[in-house]
Amino acid sequence: MPIRDDDSEMVVQEEVSVFERMFRAVELVKQRLERTCTALRNADVPYAIIGGNAVAAWVATIDDGAVRNTRDVDILLREEDLDRAAAAMAAAGFVRSSVMDVIVFLDGPEGKPSQGIHVLLANRKVRAEYATATPKITQTMDIDNKSIIELEALVEMKLNSFRDKDRTHLRDMIQIGLIDPTWPPRFPQPLAERLQQLLDDPEG
Repeated sequence: MPIRDDDSEMVVQEEVSVFERMFRAVELVKQRLERTCTALRNADVPYAIIGGNAVAAWVATIDDGAVRNTRDVDILLREEDLDRAAAAMAAAGFVRSSVMDVIVFLDGPEGKPSQGIHVLLANRKVRAEYATATPKITQTMDIDNKSIIELEALVEMKLNSFRDKDRTHLRDMIQIGLIDPTWPPRFPQPLAERLQQLLDDPEG
């Protein structure tokens, strides 16, 4: 049965709407990241971008075509800076909250936790079974006027959590040469073994 012109137009409109929402979601993540970095920098609160945005920043230093979008904005803060950070973030429109024992800055009073700024504390074990603690707040690099966690520290965090998305991020970094076969000895067990497995079989 042929598609009527009005049906075809409706399908096109729906497709445009879906893509607009998709592009908007990516833009909102970028805006939340920019607002967060500006607020903390202006308040002289030390921070580090971690997680998917840190991976994207490091990947972009080699191949911007290999950058993977992320919906998360994750940052590292010192516990003693939390109150100052909360005040700075409040001035930028964020509201401090907690979701399943994770500190989150919601984007406004009605903000969704999934779209908030997720905080890890520096030099702390996220879980008791993790091999190492989170990095120190001093383990950062300045990239485009933003404090990004150092590459080795980022890789260590990804090896500790080692969820599916962490393995994907590690594979991305291996594929473009940010991580090479000389890296496993830099980490304690079982992190070194996990990285070696990915290097030996990136698709596994």
